[in-house]
Amino acid sequence: MSVRECVERVQARIRAAAEAAGRDSAGITLVAATKVQTSETIREAIAAGITCCGENRVQEFNAHWKDNAYEGAKVHFIGHLQRNKVKYLVGKVDLIESVDSLPLLDAIENRAEKLGVVQDILIEVNVGGEASKSGVEPEQLPALLEMAAKLPGVRVRGLMAIPPAAQEPGGNLEYFRRMYQLFVDMREKIVDNKNTMDILSMGMSGDFEDAIACGATQVRVGTALFGKRPPMRSNG
Repeated sequence: MSVRECVERVQARIRAAAEAAGRDSAGITLVAATKVQTSETIREAIAAGITCCGENRVQEFNAHWKDNAYEGAKVHFIGHLQRNKVKYLVGKVDLIESVDSLPLLDAIENRAEKLGVVQDILIEVNVGGEASKSGVEPEQLPALLEMAAKLPGVRVRGLMAIPPAAQEPGGNLEYFRRMYQLFVDMREKIVDNKNTMDILSMGMSGDFEDAIACGATQVRVGTALFGKRPPMRSNG
């Protein structure tokens, strides 16, 4: 299928999943995970109706940004972020989804202050407790949110999670439900962010319908839009 056909198919699946859950699909954002895609493919996806692109690698973001590939769409950074790469993203991307520590928060705050901007972020939660994955532990989340609320250059918009790889259909429902409850709890407890914490980013190509059923407001989809990823380039 063409990129346009894949975009339309995924959008139809989102609408069906939302309807089945008694939700309005207009409240669910499709983020196209454009990892290792070309600028041409990104433009094709945006022309087909994609309104938000998600990048995993700073080097790829920089290349596409310089190529003006994102014109007409918002850009989120959805990959693991090192502090020394913050300077390339703050003030350029609409949302950094993968903030998981106070040092990273401080680095974003410092860069935002220097530029005179407020950077929207999500706090990434390691909902499955996997040592191989980034994200703050759920029990440490309230403290990190309270610290973030004190930083004038940072605005917390919600939470993000990447659950463990499911071994069977529906295998991540437990984690999605846990994240939704955490999202609701944090919105109630962190008063300063209550009016801005409106994003729950979870669900990918293999499970985004389950994520929508559990309350996701944003899903990150790559393979279902672009097919199997080509091999990673060693130089990024």
